[in-house]
Amino acid sequence: MSQSTARTHVSNALSRRSFITGAAALVAMGAMGAVTLAGCSSDTASTDNSTNTTDTPLTGSITAVGSTALQPLVEAASEQFMAENPGVQVTVQGGGSGQGLTQISQGTVQIGNSDVAAEDKNIDPSNLIDNKVCVVGMGPIANSACGVTNIKAGQLISIFTGTITNWKDLGGNDQAIVVINRSSGSGTRATFEKYGLGGATPIAAQEQDSSGTVLTMVAQTPGAVSYLAFSYYDSTVTGLSLDTVAPKAENVEDGSWPIWSYEHMYTSSSPDAATQAFIDYMFGDEVQGDLVSSLGYIPTNDMKVTSHA
Repeated sequence: MSQSTARTHVSNALSRRSFITGAAALVAMGAMGAVTLAGCSSDTASTDNSTNTTDTPLTGSITAVGSTALQPLVEAASEQFMAENPGVQVTVQGGGSGQGLTQISQGTVQIGNSDVAAEDKNIDPSNLIDNKVCVVGMGPIANSACGVTNIKAGQLISIFTGTITNWKDLGGNDQAIVVINRSSGSGTRATFEKYGLGGATPIAAQEQDSSGTVLTMVAQTPGAVSYLAFSYYDSTVTGLSLDTVAPKAENVEDGSWPIWSYEHMYTSSSPDAATQAFIDYMFGDEVQGDLVSSLGYIPTNDMKVTSHA
């Protein structure tokens, strides 16, 4: 064979070998691409399934019972919470702090609202969690026609123990004083008697079960006097100052106003997921940074004192 012919055979052989090798490489690349695409598709499906699994909507039913002083805040917060968690139903009821503490200790409700600590109502707190969600100031209120806006601390005791019976004796109008009390299970009453009356027992008088009813009765009854949480104060009654100190949040915060309490939301020691989520919500910015102050309560972080003088 001539050298020219040999070179031609070699050239043709190399060309066929290059073609076969290139084709094989293309096939291999195609196969790898298919595997890669299949892998991407699988990862996407896996991610979607993971999202669906972890993003489970909160569900459940919560009943909160007790303090009517705290009730406006819990009601407002529950409305917002349910709007964000439509699978949860929150029912808020009054009845007084004693009722709230009794029912949570018996396990018949998920949350017991109270103006006083469980120990103050002889409730064993060992199986409960005490969530102090805010502070509330409390003070005496009077019918606006009495003609008095400021009294001394000693005069307050005299009014509720029956020693002073007419507003004219306090510089007001000639009008008999009508005392209205909360019921014996009320945390507002317990707080008022302890820090407003120095532990003195009020005279026998008509009693009302809720703060809202007290507000209405004082506004409509000539000469009436009672006591409420600041969260219920409005223009229909007169909030009485004590020794010229006005019943305002800032005076509670610095300790110059003596009548106030922590607001407790007691749960069991092992609350269900929905209840714990609601308690967490009560401590969140939407409640602490907005609702608490706008409804007349005081964030615990704003307190410059931690106990009564």
